[in-house]
Order: sequence, then C-alpha cells, then structure tokens
Amino acid sequence: MKVAILGANGKAGSAILKEAKKRGLDVTAIVRDAAKITDGTPVLEKDVYSLTTEDISDFDVLVSALGFWGDVSEFTGSTQRLIDILTNQKTRLLVVGGAGSLYVDPEHTVRLSETPDFPDGFKPLATAMGKGLDLLEAAKNVNWTYLSPAAEFDAEGPATGQYVVAGEELATDKDGKSYISYADYAIAMVDEIEKNAHPNQRFSVHQ
Repeated sequence: MKVAILGANGKAGSAILKEAKKRGLDVTAIVRDAAKITDGTPVLEKDVYSLTTEDISDFDVLVSALGFWGDVSEFTGSTQRLIDILTNQKTRLLVVGGAGSLYVDPEHTVRLSETPDFPDGFKPLATAMGKGLDLLEAAKNVNWTYLSPAAEFDAEGPATGQYVVAGEELATDKDGKSYISYADYAIAMVDEIEKNAHPNQRFSVHQ
C-alpha cells in the first residue's frame, strides 16, 4: 500500500509516519522543506496549494496532518484544495481532525467548541477545523475519513497500543476523562489506512 503524509514533519504527521513505516507501508512524506525529513523517507517537496492530482494519483491513501497555528482559515482553504484534487480519484483522504467539532449532545446540535468551558484561545482553531469537516461532508465523489482525537491530545504520552473507537460525540473513559496520546492516535490512524473501516465518515478515538 502506497501512502503519502502531508505535513509529515509535524507532531501528528511524524507519529503517523513512524507507525506506518513500522508496519512496512510504502510511505512518502509531503512537506514544504525536504531537509526536515531525516530518516530516509522519500520526500515530495510541495505545499498543499501546489499539490496536484498528478502528484497524488499513484497513492492509495493521502493523510493530511496539516497544522495551522497562525491563520486558522487555512484549514478551510487547504481542505478545499484537497477536495479539488481528489474528486473522482481512487486515492483516499484521511484527515487528522480536532476534538472541538465533536458533539456533546445526542441530538448533535452542540459541539465541544461551543460549550462555556471551552478555552477561548482555542475556539478560532476549533471552529476552522470544524468548517473543514463541513466541507468534506458536503463534497461529492471524494473518498475521505476524518479522525478526531480525544479532548486531551497528548504529544508526550506513551504508545499503549490500545484505543477505543467512538463516533461523533465526545467520549470519555470510566473516570470521565477524554484522553489519547499522539502515539496511540497514530496507531488508530494507520489501522484506518489499512482497514478502511470508516469511509466517508468522521469518527473519534480515546483511551
């Protein structure tokens, strides 16, 4: 299986890259600066807006692990670009999503980012990522999956090899905690790459 990871030098992207290579997948990193990939992984040096259908046509899966901490509107612009180049293509798009767009009610009317205790500093980011999901849900003839982490997404947490699959509602463990490490999230993402268990869906994972 041929997999490309867009944003492979970021925290989530590098964790997914490591897990995919460990499983023997044929992986290419797509990054703006090839010098940042130092483990021998083949590199395509491009940003998302210069990426073309021809660039990704040979890949079975394209993982978008892009992160934008300045202009968060890039989440919608970059998602639309990926939709444009992947429409009517066999390549599946898997997106590293956010927890802020998860629902907190069974009726799916209130997202986590809209609750009173959600940190103000993260609301613009969560809202922008949610709009990216809205674009995917409205897209036609694109093979996509959007994977949201738990509310606490821990870059330093260990890989336990265990996670719980949930749906579009914020899920917690028996103690009411919503947590997953980047390492275990990466395991879940690569499982989805291999199994394609959630086509054209958003799902989430927690510990």
